[in-house]
Amino acid sequence: MTHVALAQYAPGEDKAANLALITKLVADAAERGARVVLLPEYAMFTAPAMDHRFVDSAEDLDGEFVAGLLALAAERCVTVVGGMNERLDGSHISNTLVAAGPGGVKALYRKIHLYDAFGFRESDVVRAGDITEPETFEVDGVRFGLQTCYDLRFPEVTRRLADAGADVVLLPAEWVPGPLKEYHWSTLVRARAIENTLYVAAAGQSAPTGSGTSMLVDPMGVVVTSLGEQTGVAVGEVSPERIAEVRAKNPALELRRFSVVPR
Repeated sequence: MTHVALAQYAPGEDKAANLALITKLVADAAERGARVVLLPEYAMFTAPAMDHRFVDSAEDLDGEFVAGLLALAAERCVTVVGGMNERLDGSHISNTLVAAGPGGVKALYRKIHLYDAFGFRESDVVRAGDITEPETFEVDGVRFGLQTCYDLRFPEVTRRLADAGADVVLLPAEWVPGPLKEYHWSTLVRARAIENTLYVAAAGQSAPTGSGTSMLVDPMGVVVTSLGEQTGVAVGEVSPERIAEVRAKNPALELRRFSVVPR
């Protein structure tokens, strides 16, 4: 058993200010007993439109942002998971999720499904990650897997994490507001938890860039903790015993007839 925190805020174009706010939110989460703190997608830098600003803001994995997360992780004895704009070739970035622990980077994930939908074109400045074996990490005997925002609409991503042994899927997002978007968000987060009989921790950006509504959902689809539209932190418990209890009642992973094959 361990505790996971959802840190919800609206990252802006001032990277130093974003990191300062992250520092406050992580401190709050750690003081409330969290061992893993999940930040939103593009936690390092967000602009109102997907354009050259994302590329100009990019950093390497040994840059100031990841160094800041690692320092926070060491100081607070937590694992901090957040999205960054990783430098590639000067014209595109990788939308990269970093799990920074007290002993270093525990796992990385580069977003596979880019948000070229609902009038947006993430691929204009972002290169999709390669399909590789999922990286997971463990805290207090609980195994965590990583995916990002628009990946939520592709159930195969979460199923691969379940196959990799994840007990909890960590999902940072910038879920862009729009008609029925919050309904899609809550429905899909709960569906991914129910169909894979695991926890889904989903931390979104708050307004104006995101819809907020961060939530931690258990393997039966029950919302353990959540946030509305405000900046803040919500902390909830995740339990391997709860997963085992649910899977005894609903052995869906054992009974399935199909596997996931990369395209």
